[in-house]
Amino acid sequence: MRRDASTRPGYGRAGYADTVVDALLDALLPRLPARRAALVGLSGLQASGKSTLAAQLAAAARERGVATEVLGLDDFYLGRRDRAALARDVHPLLATRGVPGTHDVALLVETVNALRHASPSKPARIPRFDKGRDTRVPPSRWRRVTAPPRLILLEGWCIGVPAEASSALARPVNALERVEDRDARWRTWVNARLAGAYAALWRRLDALIVLAAPSFEIVSKWRDEPERALRRHGAPRAMSRAALRRFLMHYERLSRHALRALPALADIVVTLDASRRVGAIRASAPARRPPRSRTRALRSRPARPRSRRSASR
Repeated sequence: MRRDASTRPGYGRAGYADTVVDALLDALLPRLPARRAALVGLSGLQASGKSTLAAQLAAAARERGVATEVLGLDDFYLGRRDRAALARDVHPLLATRGVPGTHDVALLVETVNALRHASPSKPARIPRFDKGRDTRVPPSRWRRVTAPPRLILLEGWCIGVPAEASSALARPVNALERVEDRDARWRTWVNARLAGAYAALWRRLDALIVLAAPSFEIVSKWRDEPERALRRHGAPRAMSRAALRRFLMHYERLSRHALRALPALADIVVTLDASRRVGAIRASAPARRPPRSRTRALRSRPARPRSRRSASR
């Protein structure tokens, strides 16, 4: 099997092997509900290839006649102004996007609901976040979907991750937490968001696929690959290794928690080695699901438009 591509341009890899994509679809499609669009989570640590795999799964599913749309958690980030308000009112570390609490979960839920009822007269509109400008693209440029898909893939670094036990928050996991979150206020607030709106969203998943990295430590190597290329070319926005280490500290706690917790919660686990080669695919037997509760749905605002985005992030 060949190695996968990163979710960002510049990694220079072609993608997961067709045999991997086909095996995942063979395991996934029997789990989909019969009478509505399925919402399937695809979770993996940074630079593990989530966006690439989501695009490949979507293309292969369409070839099998399964209409599919991909949503990226990153496209639902709060913009820099909203995060600046959180940094002022809650904790300065919330100026950095990525952790639970820095996404518009209500908009994500609205978008899923809109996709399930999309029509030419009432299209679903798919948000897009511009990371260069650190804000959401204007709604007039959001892509429009005019028919409900059979499958909605939601990919992101913390999809399906449960909240930690309160007792686990007392001890800092790195220098960032020791120095800049001494009273644990930031991580406690983030954990509360994970236990609230995010957990409600995870309960809506019909299945969860997890890309299981061998360790958190490998993420810095994977994530540094594009930065190293940018540094070689003297790109002004390239992160130094020190800057990248600090950046990844924002995600270390929940990344380590995800590595421990998600394999037991996932329907399908894809184990990756240090070179992002697939070692194994483990799928649990499809469960007979009880009738869905109608009491947990989150209320929606009207969804808004976005322009077409590329398969890579």
